[in-house]
Amino acid sequence: MSIANWCVLAACLLPVVTVGAAKASVGMKSPRKGGYDNHNPRQWEAGLTGWQQRANAAQANGFEALPLFIAAVLMAQQAQADQGVIDQWALAFIGIRLAYIASYLMDKAALRSLIWMAGVAVCIYIMSLAG
Repeated sequence: MSIANWCVLAACLLPVVTVGAAKASVGMKSPRKGGYDNHNPRQWEAGLTGWQQRANAAQANGFEALPLFIAAVLMAQQAQADQGVIDQWALAFIGIRLAYIASYLMDKAALRSLIWMAGVAVCIYIMSLAG
């Protein structure tokens, strides 16, 4: 499996890890005391505030970013573009997504938007490798 394919897997797991941090932050509290409620997860999410709310939003954006990234990698690979180049840019995308998550959690909105644009630009570049 190529590095780019591993990056696709990583991109798929990042949203899960992101929201997992918010869920883990409430520890073993009961749902009545603000703990995670697996019976009503959407209701629990609606009550989040602060960094936990931003982690949940970062999770949603992570899932939204997946189709473009996956399509870009697959298109470039199907066109038999240089796998080393695809791998490098796929790693760059993962680095960008990690920076995006960090900026979201730290509530750096303007920086987060710039990082998001960089992620889209990387995906477009990977797609352009398909010729």
